[in-house]
Amino acid sequence: MKKLVLAIALIGMGSFAMAQQTTPQDRQARAAEMKQRMEQKQQERLAEMQKDLNLNQSQVAQIKALQDKRKGEMKAQFEQNRADRQAKIEEMKAKKVQMDADMKKILTPQQYDKWQADRDAKMEQRKVAMKERRMMKKPMNTAAPDVK
Repeated sequence: MKKLVLAIALIGMGSFAMAQQTTPQDRQARAAEMKQRMEQKQQERLAEMQKDLNLNQSQVAQIKALQDKRKGEMKAQFEQNRADRQAKIEEMKAKKVQMDADMKKILTPQQYDKWQADRDAKMEQRKVAMKERRMMKKPMNTAAPDVK
């Protein structure tokens, strides 16, 4: 029984590893499929509202227009946030370059190299810690072995 469970687990892990490799075409197809599902859900919700609230066609059209307007506003807000986020990233990079230049003026070459190595090591520790935190948050889908 344990061999069977182990074999199934290995096959499952292999299929998950294969699923991780996606191409741009796969992403585009998945995005188109998701968009279609979202539109279908919107239609279903509208039909349910029409039934539950006894809406006429004019009201349904107005609600759909309102939802489409809201969706457009949300998309515009998302794009604005993306632009703001990119600007902040660029600003932080510029400040880092300025900090490096200032530190290079203050420290000797040996001190600067040691400071840079220490900073890189700390950054690597932060990356590892963040990965560990992400791994701790993900639910583990492991089957418990049969104990008999």
